[in-house]
Amino acid sequence: MKIIEASGARIPALGFGTYKLTGETCIRMVGEAIEAGYRHIDTARMYGNEREVGEGVRASGIERDDIFVTTKVWYEDIGADRLVATAEAAVDALGIGAVDLLLIHWPNAGIPLEDSISALNAAKEQGLTRHIGVANFPSTLLDDAAAMSTAPLVCNQVEYHPLLSQEAILGSCERNDMALIAYSPIGQGGELLQHPTVTGIAQRRGRTPAQVILRWEIEQPRVGAIPRTSNPDRLRENFDVFSFELSETDRTALNDMTRQRKRLVDPAFAPAWDRI
Repeated sequence: MKIIEASGARIPALGFGTYKLTGETCIRMVGEAIEAGYRHIDTARMYGNEREVGEGVRASGIERDDIFVTTKVWYEDIGADRLVATAEAAVDALGIGAVDLLLIHWPNAGIPLEDSISALNAAKEQGLTRHIGVANFPSTLLDDAAAMSTAPLVCNQVEYHPLLSQEAILGSCERNDMALIAYSPIGQGGELLQHPTVTGIAQRRGRTPAQVILRWEIEQPRVGAIPRTSNPDRLRENFDVFSFELSETDRTALNDMTRQRKRLVDPAFAPAWDRI
């Protein structure tokens, strides 16, 4: 398992995302992920499944310190008067003690960034989390947040894959000793998995398209990925990416795909910021 070292944090590069997993399915899939070898489990307040994620972690029988758990505070709750209380509720729901990483889920142009970062630091100072970071922050805002924070921000969690360039954010992560953790790392809607560049590499390597993409991501020095699935077979398939390497030709072809698109920040969340 590759470990990303960022500002004192040691983050398993390949994690299991739990978005849209609920109830017994969530508990079972978290347990199966840990059994398969995942040691990084990602959830969020907005997902409504922290209690089930915590139950899956506890039932695994693996020592708590051997599992890296991330949760996130929704953008409506990142004000100075709400973030710490929301983090306390998250820790209570998980029931596994302090989380390893607490993130601001989205920036909010209606709340001063200084207030949000100060409250995030307060959550760490109060022992609710071992590390702090952000998600969905454009590069300039990420630099600003890092400069404001007393404790280091260890990651920015954003959508990232070969059809979505995050060059500016990768640069900001490098400057600030952060990891980039990719959600939707194999894209959405199947377009990426059917792309001829990806399928061609998969055929040559005897791997699935998803494995090729995940391998491309985790081979990058500061990049991790948190694929999400409700299919136990696919869960294990996604983890089976440590026994092969891409060639330089493969990596170049996948890198070239990222130049085709760039992501805009959703104006419903951050109307003051233009582009990631």
